Amino acid sequence: MSEPAKEKEAVPAATPANVVPAGAAAAPAAAAGTVAPKPAPKAAAKPLPTPVFNERHGKLILNSRYWPTELWKSPWSLPSYRKGALVLFGLIAGILLTGAAVGELSRWADKLYALIAAFVAARHWPAVTTDAVWDLIKILIVLHVVLINGLWAIWWERKISAHIQSRVGPTYAGGWHGWAQTLLDGVKLLLKEDITPTAADKWVHALAPAIVVAPVIIAFAPVTFGKQLAAANLDMGVLYIFAFAGISVIGVIMAGWASGNKYSLLGGLRASAQLVSYELPRGFSIVPVLMFAGSLNLSTIADAQAGYWHGLPRWFIFYPVIGPLAFVIFLIASVAETNRTPFDIPEAESELVSGFHTEYSGMKWSIFFLAEYGYVLLASFLLATFFLGGGASPFAFDHVIPSWIWMLGKAMLMMFTFLWIRWTFPRLRADQLMDFNWKFLLPWSFANIAFAGLFLLFR
Repeated sequence: MSEPAKEKEAVPAATPANVVPAGAAAAPAAAAGTVAPKPAPKAAAKPLPTPVFNERHGKLILNSRYWPTELWKSPWSLPSYRKGALVLFGLIAGILLTGAAVGELSRWADKLYALIAAFVAARHWPAVTTDAVWDLIKILIVLHVVLINGLWAIWWERKISAHIQSRVGPTYAGGWHGWAQTLLDGVKLLLKEDITPTAADKWVHALAPAIVVAPVIIAFAPVTFGKQLAAANLDMGVLYIFAFAGISVIGVIMAGWASGNKYSLLGGLRASAQLVSYELPRGFSIVPVLMFAGSLNLSTIADAQAGYWHGLPRWFIFYPVIGPLAFVIFLIASVAETNRTPFDIPEAESELVSGFHTEYSGMKWSIFFLAEYGYVLLASFLLATFFLGGGASPFAFDHVIPSWIWMLGKAMLMMFTFLWIRWTFPRLRADQLMDFNWKFLLPWSFANIAFAGLFLLFR
């Protein structure tokens, strides 16, 4: 045994007064200055209840969350699939029957205008009152088209992305496919606090959302929703739309600069480079359409595509080489103009938090998305007008379905294409985005103009 150990063994350790000796644990701890014994270990926690799958809401594919499964080898054998197809068929049939019963909306508009004129004349008001009231009605209609489109497009995008990426979209709010979810989101945004950063330029920061959304509402004025159905019949309609649509980039740059945030500033600079760049091939892509139609009026462009080639519509998209190429360039450039994936560089959340609108909250934040979906709808109507014959029926034998139904259906098809692209392709890098524009889209848009000239020369 070592010396320190012997010394330690020889000298008994002092027992503090507040330490209970061994064997005294059972004695009551009544003496002052003593410490109670350690509590007994807690009983094992009760196991969590087994989760129960909600059979009514949130069901993706029967009892399996994997897709595709063996069940989808014969989807029509599933009752839910047949029910969904039946509901979809019923909705489409109801819309077509409603359109056939109502007929062209332009004739109802003429009757309404005559009614307003008679009302004004009966009260001996100035004749200009009729036009003022009529213009106010058209302004309110266009405004509500943009507002209602925001609610519809957000809900539709959620459902489409849920199907494309095999995930559950909103299902609770509203009771039928979560139709009220967007309404509740609007209430939530109204109740959210409006926050302005201390370092922000407050006036410019507050004005930027208005500069972004106002042009899209104004740009809808010459858009044709059907035969003789436009808020303003402008001979320079195409130039008018492109002029006002280009103003929104100023609001985006204002939002990025005024936020006092480096990520917002980078988002604004990216937006300015992207939107100005893609505006060029977008504008040049429709030059062949204007050459074929010989007009800048949207109604004239739609009417120029009337008729059929051996049962095939004479739409500009069916013109050999020129039509499909112009359509693809205009579609891609329009996706880039709306800052949507794969061209969402100005608001790339993985790089810039939320880009130019990082420092916005509440309704100001929602206005940016209202403008985005407004531009998606505007581009959808322009695609339908420039390349799909406007409100013309694709069938030569159809004389029942009115033009506004066909126009709405074509615009919704184009909007579906926008949503489809977003949830399919990954985001491009900034250099890839610019290379794609300047080295591919722009040269081909110039080449397509030359093709159109040769077509008109030798036709």
